[in-house]
Amino acid sequence: MNLPNTITLFRLILTAVFCVAASAEGVVGYAIALAAFVLGAISDWLDGYLARKMGLVTSLGKLLDPLADKILVCSGFVYLSSEGLCPVWVTALIICREFLVTGIRQIAVEEGKVIAADNLGKWKTTFQLIFIITALVYLTFESVDSTNSLVTGLKYVSHKDHLLFPLSLWPAVALTVVSGLSYFLKSKDMILGKD
Repeated sequence: MNLPNTITLFRLILTAVFCVAASAEGVVGYAIALAAFVLGAISDWLDGYLARKMGLVTSLGKLLDPLADKILVCSGFVYLSSEGLCPVWVTALIICREFLVTGIRQIAVEEGKVIAADNLGKWKTTFQLIFIITALVYLTFESVDSTNSLVTGLKYVSHKDHLLFPLSLWPAVALTVVSGLSYFLKSKDMILGKD
């Protein structure tokens, strides 16, 4: 198990920490959930960077990294839908897209091919992560009564009625649809060739 793949597995552990902490609610629970999610998002960039830099790109990593990303992001969206911060249909759409892409990848594996994440998928993940982190910052600080300028600024920027919510959510939704269609169209011959 090389370093990038170990970091990818660590992201799965961080996802579990996120789920437990977010379920605990309260400022401390939300703060731990936020920290775990941010570390998970950073690890998403770090494992890919190290794999390329150290020449450790492997088939396992190409399969495991997107899977760990999906689990982290889907956990975030499911939780935010349960808190009323994300429409349920958006979460359902995102999960359906992830099942579609995972299915396509599984067919590719059976054909002896590995489909790595493309740029559309990476941008989709970026907007999704921005939205989830913004919402977690909002949950963490909404009940904190403080005159500290940093806290006040975070509360303002992350508030659900301000621009960062829609400016991260709706591009994420659009890219979810477009990237899912892109995966399907690029793999259509392989998929339709299966019985």
